[in-house]
Amino acid sequence: MTVAIGLVFSLGLFFLSSSAQDEAANKSQTKSPYLIVLGIAQDGGVPQAGTKEHKGWRDDDFHRHVVCLAIVDPTTSERWMIDCTPDFPRQLHILDEVAPAEGRPGLSGMFLTHAHIGHYTGLVHLGHEVMGASDVPVHAMPRMFEYLSTNGPWDQLVRYKNIELYRLSDGSPVELNPRLSIEPFLVPHRQEYSEVVGYRITGPNRSVIYIPDIDSWEEWDEMGTRIENVVAESDVCYLDGTFYADGEIPGRDMSGFPHPMIAHTMERLGSLPPADRAKVRFLHLNHTNPALRPESDARKTIEKNGFAVAEELERVEL
Repeated sequence: MTVAIGLVFSLGLFFLSSSAQDEAANKSQTKSPYLIVLGIAQDGGVPQAGTKEHKGWRDDDFHRHVVCLAIVDPTTSERWMIDCTPDFPRQLHILDEVAPAEGRPGLSGMFLTHAHIGHYTGLVHLGHEVMGASDVPVHAMPRMFEYLSTNGPWDQLVRYKNIELYRLSDGSPVELNPRLSIEPFLVPHRQEYSEVVGYRITGPNRSVIYIPDIDSWEEWDEMGTRIENVVAESDVCYLDGTFYADGEIPGRDMSGFPHPMIAHTMERLGSLPPADRAKVRFLHLNHTNPALRPESDARKTIEKNGFAVAEELERVEL
């Protein structure tokens, strides 16, 4: 697995000078579509509201944005975001710096996973009180489509044509352009207002899985899908890592929390070959998750077992 954008040199390039190789690599990189991580935190971000003592209030090095991915095709200057979080203003600004595009917000589309606050409430910034965007394509599953169409303030975005809604269908890929596609797939998770989906993003050379929320891998087994097979068939897998292990939140029995603990996921996937384990990168980390800290025993255990924690601004060449 290659997480940073990579380049395989041909024999001819191999004998070029170092500077010429760098120039050739840069030219190649600018042409390759890629995915970039814009956030790795659970819906409340890090630090979370109500947390009085946290280094993140004073030091951006300890701040983490709510989970979000972007897909970029530098050749066409197209950009898509997966999930629209409460951190949308900052994440859009970061994307503008990394991959500038024409227009406001300069998005060819947005793809929503579900109707929990961390995954869609950033849409308010497209409204007339802020950006006054025009016809931004927003792709959602049928219940999510209906929810946005019939409940305020989201239906106002539709009426004012700030956004244009498109229906998704489980297992039906959407072609973004001739070399990129994205496919939603249902996963078991709390469905108070909408379905919950993950996504498979497919480019010319790689496919990436994005599952920020799921109740358990065992419930997905009952739906006919095994996470082991998904990992084996993909190149990079961003998986729900909300909590590390039971006991993380003092005084609460976490065994019934609707997320697979990282410790359990590692145990379940522990028999996979090293190359497959190396594909897995945990995100959607709660502010209590010790794996947020690189020096923690939790992070060291994750890495020792051949897995990883996603980092903001990391790229995957597609």
